Amino acid sequence: MKVLLINGSPRERGNTFTALNEVATTLNAEGIQTEIISIGKKAVQGCIACGMCGRTGKCTFNDDLYYQVLRTVSEGIDGLVVGSPVYYGGPNGSLCALLDRVFYSIGPQLQYKPGASVVVCRRGGASSAFDRLNKYFQMMNMPLVTSQYWNIVYGQTPGQAAADEEGMQTMRTLARNMAWMVKSLGGRPQTAEQRVWTNFIR
Repeated sequence: MKVLLINGSPRERGNTFTALNEVATTLNAEGIQTEIISIGKKAVQGCIACGMCGRTGKCTFNDDLYYQVLRTVSEGIDGLVVGSPVYYGGPNGSLCALLDRVFYSIGPQLQYKPGASVVVCRRGGASSAFDRLNKYFQMMNMPLVTSQYWNIVYGQTPGQAAADEEGMQTMRTLARNMAWMVKSLGGRPQTAEQRVWTNFIR
């Protein structure tokens, strides 16, 4: 079994990585394979609502980051963890640009797989960033993996997150809950209904 972790920080080895690495290390100890993909510092193209992915199953933009996520998901994952620093009370904009494209184009491949978000902040804004990221899972039939507290870690300069003892414990509890869920769930429900679309203006 495998869980994909997406590091939504431009700092590949910053505090968001520290939090996600704690999750990954604990998952590995539970017998779950992990892969961490970092978005890096390059600009990330947002969705332009062209509909190409609906016709071809792939995004119209040929950037390596998107296709790295696409390949990993297509090869088979059992769970997804998304981590982000907090910017102005929300997740990193580049991360959201990537997730908009990923969930819109390959969302069906993610359905019914457990998902969790992790946010890292200096002081405030964590709960609103956490809520924003969780919406991706909630709109895609993905069970939310919880922990002993909100999945929040505190730290400003690189390495400070490791000193947040409660935050690190929350990450380990999250990982054990994720391991339990991916081992317990047996795929999609057999009674899923066909999707109905009702627009407000017809």
